[in-house]
Amino acid sequence: MSGLSGLNKSPNGVVMGLVQLQLPVVKTPADLAVQTRRISDMVAKARRNMSTMDLVVFPEYSLHGLSMDTNAAIMCRLDGPEVGAFKVACIENRIWGCFSIMELNPEGNPYNSGLIIDDQGAIKLYYRKLHPWVPVEPWEPGDLGVPVCNGPNGSKIALIICHDGMFPEMAREAAYKGAEIMIRTAGYTAPIRHSWRVTNQANAFCNLMVTASVCMCGSDGTFDSMGEGMFCNFDGTVLENGSHRPDEIITCEVRPDLVREARAEWGVENNIYQFARRGYVAVKGGAQDCPYTYMRDLVAGEYRLPWEASVKVVDGTSCGFPAPERRYRGPAAAGKRSS
Repeated sequence: MSGLSGLNKSPNGVVMGLVQLQLPVVKTPADLAVQTRRISDMVAKARRNMSTMDLVVFPEYSLHGLSMDTNAAIMCRLDGPEVGAFKVACIENRIWGCFSIMELNPEGNPYNSGLIIDDQGAIKLYYRKLHPWVPVEPWEPGDLGVPVCNGPNGSKIALIICHDGMFPEMAREAAYKGAEIMIRTAGYTAPIRHSWRVTNQANAFCNLMVTASVCMCGSDGTFDSMGEGMFCNFDGTVLENGSHRPDEIITCEVRPDLVREARAEWGVENNIYQFARRGYVAVKGGAQDCPYTYMRDLVAGEYRLPWEASVKVVDGTSCGFPAPERRYRGPAAAGKRSS
C-alpha cells in the first residue's frame, strides 16, 4: 500500500518523490550553473506536484551528467554555490531534498558524493560513494562509511549510490546502523535494468527495509539512462515502479513504523536479526561466531579470490583512464578531509 502514491498521507507515513531527471550535458561552469537552476526548479515542481511530499530525491549525475569529466572547474564543494542553491530550494519549498554532486578532492580524483538537506537548509547526511562503477568511473573511493540520518516524520534514512547497491553488504550496513529507508541514486543505462530491479527488491527484503531508488532518464546524445524510479517494501514487494519518461516524479508513501514493527515482531525471515544468531532454536542466543571466510580475510587485508590470477580488468585503462600509481590511504591514515 502506498497511500495512492502519497495522496492520502497517514500520520506515520513519509511521502517521497523520485525525480527521473532528464540527462544533462555539462562541460563548463556556465553549464553547471544552468543545471543547478534546473534542479532547484524541479524541487519547486515536486512541491507543487504533491503538497504531502516530505522528501524529493534526485539521481546520481543529475548535476554533472555522465561525461566522467574530472575538470576541477566544474567540481563542487560543500560550501560552494551549487550546494548553497539546493539549500535555498529546500527552505523556500519547505521540503527535504537528496542531491548528487561530484566533489572536488585536492588530494586526488573527485568524490562522487550525495547529500540529504532538510527543509531548514541543513545538511543532515553526507556520503561519498564507496564503490565507484569500475572500470567506467574515475571517482576516488569513498572514505565516510555508510552514514544514517534522522529524516522526516521520525524516519531513519541511509543513502547509497548506484553500483553500491550491487553489494549486499552495503544494504546490510545501512540496516545495521538503523536505516528504515535506504535511498539508492543512480545514472544507470538499460543493460543494468534487470540487475537494478532484483537488487532493489533483495536489498529491501533481506534487511526488512524500504528501498527508494531512481536513475537519470532520457538521452544526452550518447547515453540513454533508464529512469525507473522504484519503491520496494520491506517484504520485497514493489510499491511503485516508474517509467522511462524524463522529468517524471514517481511518488509513494512509505511506512517506517511498519518497518520497525516487522523488525521487532517477525520470527520467520527476520534475517537482519538472525544473521548473527544462527540456529537460536538449538542453542541459546544462537551461534554468534563469524563463519564467513571472506569477511575474516577482508579485515585482515588478505581478501583473495580463488580465480584472482585470471581476472583481466583490474584498472580503468580499458575505458581510457591511466593506470593509477597512488595507493588508497583510507580515513584512518588521511583523516576526514574537509571539502
